Amino acid sequence: MARAYGVDLRKRVVEAIEEGLSTREAARRFSIGISTSGAWYREWRSSGRLEPGRQGKPKLSKLDAHEAFILAPVDTDERDITLAEIAERLEAERGVKAGVTTVHEFFAKRGITYKKRQRMRSNSSARTFWRREKTGSTDNSISTRAA
Repeated sequence: MARAYGVDLRKRVVEAIEEGLSTREAARRFSIGISTSGAWYREWRSSGRLEPGRQGKPKLSKLDAHEAFILAPVDTDERDITLAEIAERLEAERGVKAGVTTVHEFFAKRGITYKKRQRMRSNSSARTFWRREKTGSTDNSISTRAA
């Protein structure tokens, strides 16, 4: 993962723009992107902050606070509940809007998976492979002849 630019460079870019350079000219002078210099200057003007923000995904999920509520149906006889139904229940009973992907990531982070069984047995009389050789061919024969 790439690292953020340092505060010293950010400070020099903002100072150059304050002295009268345009964001394009400052970007060219310091060999950075035009949108980067503009974003740094806007951030400095609005909040006075030059430090880079945190990079990467957030460690916490908005569902972490509702862990017991989410895991309750899974631990009981309601094991057949879907991720979409969990998301709907969260919104209805707790007022937390979460998509199916967010609920899936919540379970994946805890290593919880549930594979449903097939509803009926597979048909054992169905062909499971296609034979390429002709009937009576010995191309794929595993028997050996006595010499």
